[in-house]
This record gives sequence, C-alpha cells and structure tokens, in this order.
Amino acid sequence: MFFYLSKFLWFFVQPLNGAIFLLLAGLLASRFGWQRLATAGSFLALVILALSTLTSLGAMMLIPLEQRFPRPPLPEKVDGIIVLGGGLEGATNAVRGGYELNGAGDRIVEAAVLARRFPTAKIVISGGTVQMLAEGEGDADTGPRLLTALGVTADRLVLENKSRNTYENAVFTRELVTPKAGETWLLVTSAFHMPRATALFDKAGFPTIPWPVDYMTTGKESIGAFFPYSGLEVTTTAIREWIGLVAYWLSGRIDRLFPGPGVGSGG
Repeated sequence: MFFYLSKFLWFFVQPLNGAIFLLLAGLLASRFGWQRLATAGSFLALVILALSTLTSLGAMMLIPLEQRFPRPPLPEKVDGIIVLGGGLEGATNAVRGGYELNGAGDRIVEAAVLARRFPTAKIVISGGTVQMLAEGEGDADTGPRLLTALGVTADRLVLENKSRNTYENAVFTRELVTPKAGETWLLVTSAFHMPRATALFDKAGFPTIPWPVDYMTTGKESIGAFFPYSGLEVTTTAIREWIGLVAYWLSGRIDRLFPGPGVGSGG
C-alpha cells in the first residue's frame, strides 16, 4: 500500500506536474469566472516552473543530502558490495535486451569498479520492477548482463529482484544475504539517496559502509546560479528525496528525519 500511495501522491506534487495541474485549475476557474483563483493558480504555476528550471534551488536542496555521508577510505577487505537499483532503463532494456544506463548509472558502473578491486567480494544487485503501468526489467534482471560483460563472473552475483523501494531493498537484501558478524559490506547508491538508504539498512539489521556515487552537485552552488538545462531534473530529485525522508520518518521506517554518520537508525 505504501508503494502505491507514494507513487500516486508523487505524480501530483512533482514540480512539472504540479505546475501543469495549477495551470489547468486556473483555466477552469477562469471558465467559471473565478478570476482571482485563475490568476493565483497561473501565477503560482509560473513561480514553480521558474524556481525549478532557472535557479539553483534544487542544487541547494541537494547539497546537504549529498554531503551528509562523505566517501570514506576503502577497507582492506570487503566481503560484499550492495548496489541499489535505479541506474538502468528497465523498460527499454526489457524490449531491447541490452543494458542502457540512465542518470543514476554510476551505481552499477561503480559496482563493477569495486568488483575488480575486491575480486572475492560478492556483488548484490537489489532492485525489482518499479513501474506501475509500463512493463520493464528490474536492475537485478538487467544488471548481470552488464556486469558479466565487464568481466564479473556470474557466481559472484546475488540477485534480489523483488524490491520496489528502498525499504524493501534493505529488508529483502538482509533476508537474502544474512550477513555474519564481522563482515564488511559496502552500500553503493546515489549520494543524495545515501542518508535514507543507510538508515534503512541499519534498521533492518544490516550494517554497511556507505559508498556514495552519482553526485549531481559540486557542493559549491550558490543561490544566484543559473541552471537553464538541468534545473528541473535537479529540483525534482531534491524534492522527491526530502519527501521520501519525511514520509519514511513519519511512518517509522527510519528513526531520524535526517540520518547521518553515527546518527542513523542503527547507531
């Protein structure tokens, strides 16, 4: 239920869709002669679009998320590497049979790099199909084609293909792997996503070392920066992740609103 409700609500509150619905509401209000409502709806829609597309608002919202877990020194021994899904184009790959990457493709690429550095480590790909309407492959279905093509042997791969969100990533991976005391596991996901992911794995009883990738900011963006091309994408990503943190905290799935090193769910 949580999965479907989150998808439904996000459809309406993401910046572009929200602006479109406000414009439509303004047109409808104008049709019935409610001029003040029409003006307010249209103005608010334009403000949302301008802030989302032409300013550094999204980057400023992402910076604290991306800098919350700095990348640590690599340990000498790693027992396993967990890469969270979201970096592969599931719908395209299901039809084309390839391994097309999207903007979060650094996740699976970094897993291949780490696999070469730690040749005895297991590689867990956690991610099922997340599309509600369109058919597609989960990363755990597509990922092996890419990793084996890059030289990772199939016997090292552990595939978790049921999860649809980060909560299920943590719970299902914990059930599948059953990590032992003293083992070292790296958690690979996008930097902005690491606070929520680490907190969920901690709470599931699976301690990991965060290994953030897929940075979308330099960390030096200022309020006056101008982002005419990527602004909407960055703002949308930032709003989605902050909403995700709030929703998971309110639902009790994480213990702190803004988890960080030493202050996550698990200690």
